[in-house]
Amino acid sequence: MKLYTDEELAELLDQDVFHQISEAADRLGLECYVVGGYVRDIFLERPSNDIDVVVVGSGIAVAEELKRMVGKRAHLSVFKNFGTAQVKFRQKGREYEVEFVGARKESYSHDSRKPVVEDGTLEDDQNRRDFTINAMAICLNHNRFGELVDPFNGLADLEDGIIATPLEPDITFSDDPLRMMRCVRFATQLNFQIEEATYVALERMADRIRIVSGERIKDELNKIIMAPHPSIGFDYLQRTGLLQLILPELAALDIVEQKNGRAHKNNFYHTLEVLENVSAQSDNLWLRWAALMHDIGKTKSKRWDPAIGWTFHSHNLIGAKMVPQIFRRLMLPMDMKMKYVQKLVDLHMRPIAIADDEVTDSAVRRLLNDAGEDIDDLMTLCEADITSKNEVRKKLFLENFRMVREKLADLKTKDYVRLLQPVIDGNEIMELFHLKPSREVGVLKQYLKDAVLDNQVENEREPLMRLLMEKAHKMGLVEK
Repeated sequence: MKLYTDEELAELLDQDVFHQISEAADRLGLECYVVGGYVRDIFLERPSNDIDVVVVGSGIAVAEELKRMVGKRAHLSVFKNFGTAQVKFRQKGREYEVEFVGARKESYSHDSRKPVVEDGTLEDDQNRRDFTINAMAICLNHNRFGELVDPFNGLADLEDGIIATPLEPDITFSDDPLRMMRCVRFATQLNFQIEEATYVALERMADRIRIVSGERIKDELNKIIMAPHPSIGFDYLQRTGLLQLILPELAALDIVEQKNGRAHKNNFYHTLEVLENVSAQSDNLWLRWAALMHDIGKTKSKRWDPAIGWTFHSHNLIGAKMVPQIFRRLMLPMDMKMKYVQKLVDLHMRPIAIADDEVTDSAVRRLLNDAGEDIDDLMTLCEADITSKNEVRKKLFLENFRMVREKLADLKTKDYVRLLQPVIDGNEIMELFHLKPSREVGVLKQYLKDAVLDNQVENEREPLMRLLMEKAHKMGLVEK
């Protein structure tokens, strides 16, 4: 973070776009400020392309004047119902998107997120902002150009790495409960601490998240997941009680049961460790979702076996079945992205089972056949899942994973799709034995596929035909 004087801020804003906004506002005799994330990111020395401007008066009027000044290359969108406008244009090789709004004050009813909006002062507008670090404003009018207006000491909170609300946090969160998610999201993205009174209010007000749509919650969750260290956010969500309301299947993993002196690990914090490991390797949002959900089936599958202790048999299959309902509830895409997450949750134990035993060609061929083009992501997830504190065991697993990857690489160089799919297909089987689509056809197809995957024979017509005829004879489809 870097501190700036008003004169230095004026120099940083010495760009055509800000001088044009300044001139447009001055022509109309209106106060005008750049606010929010753009101001925050100046001090954090982070690039920002989205410019939010508050006008004490009509934001739409200033947007229209800016459009007139910039000319045909600017595109103006006006949203009269919200009192906002947007101007998009390209200037000196850079794309600008400037949002204008009139300064306003808002009031809310208890059971709605839709506020009653009235015209207000800059102070009113800053009061309604979510956090002190987002409530700073820099004046753009010519006679005060670069002057910082920071009534809630947002600059000090930026310097101290604190997320706090401008008003009493109960008011801020009750007015707009989505701000609770945004609070956690900013703490995660910036690696800031949530101020104590704000944190306590998150715990107290958590139930208000119920009136927020799944769509908006999903957007914040995705931003948390894509942060450099997403476990920070999920830890906050769990400790404040928000996760129980948003993703109870994940929250339910935060338990350690003990029986006869034997306890299982905390699968919630194990999951966060796996998520961190995956995040260090990949920016794939859906692979990170798979990491977050890979063990959600453990709550339903947990059993005590006196002979071996706690077991979680088939938790991968149970978890895979839970994925669609979670995606639907959170309004996540129900397309191939959901299928991808479901597949990785389903298969995540397979490489571990291989690595815990002798790494055979047959097991690797079957794994590649089932995972297909997602095999590399599956291996990344499985390697991330090795969080054992036993360094000898961990080293053994990772060494075996290396061997699995080598065998996979060898198969892929040989065109694994051609290699693993029998050259005799279902259509030919039906023609040979005068069958219609039926169970018998499926049995014969699977028999040939198993033979190829287990490398019993070369994937060539003659040896496969011999196997096929032998199997057909045993099934009574042909005579010897």
